[in-house]
Amino acid sequence: MSRYRGYGARRALVHLALLLFGLASAPAQAAGPLIWAFGDSLTAGYGLPPADGFTSQLERALRHAGVSATVRNGGISGDTAAQARARLLWGLRGLGTTPDLVIVELGANDMLRGLPPAQAAVNLDRIMDELQRRHIPVLIAGMKASPNLGPDYRAQFDAIYPQLAKHYGARLYPFFLDGVAGKPALIQADGLHPNAAGVAIVVGRMLPAVRGALPHANR
Repeated sequence: MSRYRGYGARRALVHLALLLFGLASAPAQAAGPLIWAFGDSLTAGYGLPPADGFTSQLERALRHAGVSATVRNGGISGDTAAQARARLLWGLRGLGTTPDLVIVELGANDMLRGLPPAQAAVNLDRIMDELQRRHIPVLIAGMKASPNLGPDYRAQFDAIYPQLAKHYGARLYPFFLDGVAGKPALIQADGLHPNAAGVAIVVGRMLPAVRGALPHANR
């Protein structure tokens, strides 16, 4: 999720850096489950030091709970569902192994740009279809449309996530920013992205869903 457009060459450099980091840091044999957070700036940790971002905080929370998981960051700031769909296979290859769980957190930028909900739904469906074809469990992290987009848009957009979860038999976490949205003390100065304290609340609330979405042997 981001207010800025036109990433162009910057996006390509970010993609390359993520791949190189993934190849360099991937363990020869993972000691525990591998979780890939595939999304936009909310999973990327926009505006935060790496240690305070979603993936780092989630990994620490899981390990504190006794799950020796590795959480890899597949978030790209500004990505729409279409842009994420275009890099899905590339990102999976960059992991070097099949993840035990993918957290799909996308759609916020489609909504902020006022793109048709049906467009986001189609691209998210293609992502889900590919992950299902590869037998990779998915946790869908939903998003809610802004009230200023009107009731019709909100109804169509908000329905995307439960419909996908039902269709694919995936676990659903209804709203990524639950407990954080609308609370200035938990949001960065841009008014959009959670600060470190906000991310901690997101992680704490989502943790049971993440554990529940992992294959039974890895919980």
